[in-house]
Amino acid sequence: MFRVAPSLKLKKLEAILRLKVFKMLMAKGKITAEMIPMLSSWWHSGFNVFCGNRISPQDETAMENLARYIIRASFSQERMTYLDQEATVAYKAKDGTDAKVFPAMEWLAAMFSHIPNKGAQMVGYYGYYSNVARGKRKGGGTGDVIPCILEPQGNSKTFRKNWARLIRKIYEVDPLICPKCRGTMRIISFIEN
Repeated sequence: MFRVAPSLKLKKLEAILRLKVFKMLMAKGKITAEMIPMLSSWWHSGFNVFCGNRISPQDETAMENLARYIIRASFSQERMTYLDQEATVAYKAKDGTDAKVFPAMEWLAAMFSHIPNKGAQMVGYYGYYSNVARGKRKGGGTGDVIPCILEPQGNSKTFRKNWARLIRKIYEVDPLICPKCRGTMRIISFIEN
């Protein structure tokens, strides 16, 4: 049965999602009750809800495309054949002319390689470090040339002022705000060994 959802206020939906995630993390002992107000006060919450165009029950093409997207696997099941006698998997090429045969355990390992490990980051390189740029440099014979490092402009006093701004930008916590009275703090001195 297809039911049309009412139009949603995305910010309210995002707040509900954030609250449910916090409750789940607290129930699992991953965060404490004191952390929830702190995490909720961040400028960028880290939560996002996307709602594309609504699909009406009469739009069969859109419903079919959505269903295909939901059930899409990372590999084509139509091109995969399990050979029970040999305990192997044969996977055909897109054009159907060639097929590679894998032992069943190797096939599973290849499929699991698409799932990143817990905490792993899938890194994409852009600009100078992208595959295209590295390929062009390698083709031009300049693949091993190290790019020059530009000296920063400005004096050390300017950089000392930026540390608080950078911490605020990255961790979304202002290090110069007193956690007790919420007043602005200033640096009196640095204590070193």
